[in-house]
Amino acid sequence: MFARTHIALAAVASLGALALSAPALAATSNFSNFTPLPASAGPIPVGGAGEATPLLLSSPNFSQKAIADRTTQNTLVPGSNSGSWDMIDTNRTGPNAGRYLFMPFEAGSAGVQRVDLWDSNYSTRTVTIVAPGTNGFTSGDASRWTPWGGYLTAEESWGTGSSKGRLFEVTNPTTAVANGGSFVQRSVIPRVSHEGLAFDANKALYFVDELNGGAVYKYVSNNPNATNGNDYFASGQSFVLRVGAGGQNEGTSGAPNVGASSWIAITNSTGGAIAGVSTVLGDGTIDGRVTADHASIKSTGFNRPEDLEIQTVGGTQRLYFTTTDSGSFNGGTSRVYNLDLATGEVKLFIDTNTIDLATGLKVGAGLKNADNLAIDADGNMYVIEDRNGGSDNDVWFARDLNKDGDLLDAGEGIGRWVSNGTQGSETTGLFFSLTDPNKAYINIQHPSSGNDRLIEISAVPEPSTYAMLIGGLALVGGIARRRKA
Repeated sequence: MFARTHIALAAVASLGALALSAPALAATSNFSNFTPLPASAGPIPVGGAGEATPLLLSSPNFSQKAIADRTTQNTLVPGSNSGSWDMIDTNRTGPNAGRYLFMPFEAGSAGVQRVDLWDSNYSTRTVTIVAPGTNGFTSGDASRWTPWGGYLTAEESWGTGSSKGRLFEVTNPTTAVANGGSFVQRSVIPRVSHEGLAFDANKALYFVDELNGGAVYKYVSNNPNATNGNDYFASGQSFVLRVGAGGQNEGTSGAPNVGASSWIAITNSTGGAIAGVSTVLGDGTIDGRVTADHASIKSTGFNRPEDLEIQTVGGTQRLYFTTTDSGSFNGGTSRVYNLDLATGEVKLFIDTNTIDLATGLKVGAGLKNADNLAIDADGNMYVIEDRNGGSDNDVWFARDLNKDGDLLDAGEGIGRWVSNGTQGSETTGLFFSLTDPNKAYINIQHPSSGNDRLIEISAVPEPSTYAMLIGGLALVGGIARRRKA
């Protein structure tokens, strides 16, 4: 049990604050209090009732329920939902922040749906706000709320001769009616096979090219404090990450790309081409992939970089990213890196040498195809595998006790947090609620049954924590009565 002491100490500290005791307790997540699963979930019958609660949970204090499913959506509005629900984000700013969940469809004809967490009606809480195929949208994957209140998604589809690889903004995400999302391409962003998106404290936008040998990028707007996407994306410069001397590719089993890094411009200061360097496409946009490989750029290649998250600890911002097909030299695949955004140092966070907290041994082949990342209310990192449900599709908790960006200290490592039993599927988009530290959401994507689901995971405090809270409230009441007397 990882966090029993942590939770107890948080409760004691909150009691010392008297009137603030309940809010202080509520700010602590119980998701880190679990016993690591020793193995992955077994298969659930295809299309059976078990698909509504498909996760093998690592704590008796966790529970799960389905809060949306594709079959219901297509029954209510035929053809409205093309499935393959992917990464999740919420409305992080503005009125009712945290009320809605947004996710794209990673389908040939892609769209975007919104889930209203305040709507108790299963049949009405979910609505498709961008109809499948709008503007030729395909393979929707990325999912990120903007600082000005828009919603970004993008296509995980790019290659020579392609017309895809585009980034889009839904400019009216919370108010759009069914199929009423204003869906605008942001052409200043170079074309790549998009997956993760992240904004730093200075409102620079980071993205990746999901490719064996793909790079990590950032866009710096000339108007970072813009109040709308038109102004933010009107003018700015894109850069690609170069680690060390650059030009290297970790490949499937090469050495990790770590050490000092720099950002190399692949567009000019307004987002246009750098003469003799940038590859310009027929519509005037920039090919981010080809430009990153230019001899003068020498970007660093990672093996299928996918999701991005920024963890902030004591003012230090670290950009974490997964590489799905790297590191097979030790019997498995996958790495997770982080980049210190102030110093430029790239470090290895997780690989097959990382300790499995269930066994105390190297995780080895237990970790494969790390895809998505998520951060809970306490700043803990989670890694979601792109694997086959019912066989080897796990979500791993990273126990970084001192939040120093490595797992090399005593007691640190990774442990299976939940595992997915839905055959033919993968878990995607793990997202921790902004308003309740003990709720999380995860998609069951492209199951063999065809019925994608959104699962809500809840964590409740252990009885000892409830007892401490009740005792503390009684203490506060007693003190108040004595003061009044």
